[in-house]
Amino acid sequence: MRTRTTEAADFASTSLPRHLARGVVGFGGLIGSFALMPVVGPVSLLMLPVGAVALRGCPLCWTIGLVQTLSKGRLRRSCEDGQCKLTAVGREKHARDPG
Repeated sequence: MRTRTTEAADFASTSLPRHLARGVVGFGGLIGSFALMPVVGPVSLLMLPVGAVALRGCPLCWTIGLVQTLSKGRLRRSCEDGQCKLTAVGREKHARDPG
């Protein structure tokens, strides 16, 4: 029987400005592909794949990546005896060092 690994998908970017730039390109491509259809016709649909690639497939994937990018380095996950905890790094440091 196979067990499920605790490794989750990572949609985070290396920095917040880079992730936001991907969002601007992605949402701009998706919205522009339909908004420009009356002006340039079906050619505007060529922007649709650009938007989808920039968002890594879907707007929800981009949103999950935004949350992961914001929390990267601030949250730590630890699993012991079959129970996992999510703690803030700053609070964990203060819990160890009371003074």
